[in-house]
Parts: sequence; structure tokens; C-alpha cells
Amino acid sequence: MRPLFVEFEEFVRARGSALLRYGYVLTGTSHDAADLVQEILFKLADRWDKVDSPEAYARMAMARQHVSWWRRRRREDLTEDLPEGSHHDSHSFGELWNELRALPPKQRAVIVLRYYEDLSDKEIADILGISRGTVRSQAARALEKLRVSPGVLEKGRAS
Repeated sequence: MRPLFVEFEEFVRARGSALLRYGYVLTGTSHDAADLVQEILFKLADRWDKVDSPEAYARMAMARQHVSWWRRRRREDLTEDLPEGSHHDSHSFGELWNELRALPPKQRAVIVLRYYEDLSDKEIADILGISRGTVRSQAARALEKLRVSPGVLEKGRAS
């Protein structure tokens, strides 16, 4: 029998990049994604011997932690204009990501969980701690904003 820390280390090596990409889609920045993954991996390491599906656990915990962060942050007075200028991630998804980034955090989380993670309304509701009706209304509002915005989705529809 292999030690548990070896199994955990193998999991991190095998799935760490995928978790980081998922974190980036949720948060919008590589720094926040790295922080999110690191925090969840610490929690997963503590529970490694009790978790049946480590990746599912990590992804659900990441979504919940992200929601917790943006709930806390929305109470703060944040600004886009930083004195040192804006930061551009080298992992940018291009114009589509800019459109997603413009959505409110809850709407963005619903869209990511629905279309990137391919989760059902019930699963999304459970992860975000909201009702299925709220999931549907947030998705509808987000898609409407994406449809009327002059960015990627409009350009793609014209082709």
C-alpha cells in the first residue's frame, strides 16, 4: 500500500493544470486562480483519505470558495483603475473572456458551471447555494447581456 501523500502528489501532478485552468475560468485572473487552487488543495490534502472522487471534490470546493470570495468582495469598494496600470494575463481567452468578465460574478459563475463544466441546474444550485430558479434566471440574464453586447457573440452570429 502506497502512502497517502504519494497518491495526493500524483493527483496534483496529473490534474493540477486542469484545476488551474478551471480556476482561471471562474476567477478571470491567473493570480486568483492560483490562490483558489492552492487553498482547495490544502483542504483536499487534509481530507484525502475520506474523499472518493478528488477531482469532483476539488472542482465543487473551488466553485464554492469562489462564490464565497465574490460575496465578500462585493461588499468592498473595488476599482478597475489601478495606479500601476492594468494587468493582462498571458493565458487570456481573448474577446470571449472579456465578454464573460463584464458579467456580474454570480452570472459568470452560472455560465461557467453550466457551459464549461456542463453541470445541471440542480448541481449549479447546490454548488452556489441558490435555487434552481435563480440559476435559470441568472443564466438567462447573462446570455441576454452577452447577446446584446457589441463583442464576440455578435461578431460570431453575423458570420
